[in-house]
Amino acid sequence: MSSSGQTQFRYTQTPSKVVHLRNLPWECVEEELIDLCKRFGKIVNTKSNVGANRNQAFVEFADLNQAISMVSYYASSSEPAQIRGKTVYIQYSNRHEIVNNQSPGDVPGNVLLVTFEGVESHEVSIDVIHLVFSAFGFVHKIATFEKAAGFQALVQFTDVETASAARSALDGRSIPRYLLSAHVGSCSLRMSYSAHTDLNIKFQSHRSRDYTNPYLPVNQTAMDGSMQPALGADGKKVESQSNVLLGLIENMQYAVTVDVLHTVFSAYGTVQKIAIFEKNGSTQALIQYSDIPTAAMAKEALEGHCIYDGGYCF
Repeated sequence: MSSSGQTQFRYTQTPSKVVHLRNLPWECVEEELIDLCKRFGKIVNTKSNVGANRNQAFVEFADLNQAISMVSYYASSSEPAQIRGKTVYIQYSNRHEIVNNQSPGDVPGNVLLVTFEGVESHEVSIDVIHLVFSAFGFVHKIATFEKAAGFQALVQFTDVETASAARSALDGRSIPRYLLSAHVGSCSLRMSYSAHTDLNIKFQSHRSRDYTNPYLPVNQTAMDGSMQPALGADGKKVESQSNVLLGLIENMQYAVTVDVLHTVFSAYGTVQKIAIFEKNGSTQALIQYSDIPTAAMAKEALEGHCIYDGGYCF
């Protein structure tokens, strides 16, 4: 093998079922370690963010032969192990088990790892994810990403109890059809617990949101391109293609309630559902009608108009 392989492995080490990984991206998360290693066998433990630069990790396999299989594979492969395009150096660990750590995905936590089956990343917006999970409690943060397992998200709740309730109710279920684009057949949810307790969100975008920090910088280009496709059909604009309206409530001088919005929007047709949420320091609402023409009529009539004189408007 090339000289790069000689720096990637130590052939004189005694094999161990614990594999030591170095040169990881600093933001590497446990799920990425699992994605890299799981093809070689069952993973029973992980320990990440190790070392002075917090760019090392340990992964423990259930069986010694599984660890040998992984090390041997990359020792003989022309393609190095990589995470986020960065070469990961692999060797056997001096330890033979990881202590004081839990099996990944099994221990309840306040952050859920959600896999969206049957869809591409652009077919389920972060606003839809927020709406679905907010039904169980306040969602602090969301981070979405694409992995070998498909489109995934980390969803952070206030506490373990709320996250557990959401997992129990949603795991194996599908996102409601009215929240998906018309060309999407279905979207099933698979979830486990993440080892994270507090996600590091650097800015608001179509891939990440921090609902607890209204002063976080906004990636406006990403925001503009993300809001409407999941509420519309075939990627077209929500104004003409969806029975769900997204309303931004501005100049708010009175309390916003579901009853007030229901009264206003029911003047144009039967309102099926209403959801109110805070985002980027502003109040927004999703209003669902039974069909697209009714939603379009309500939008045309109400957009830019105040509900109260001197109050708030959409």
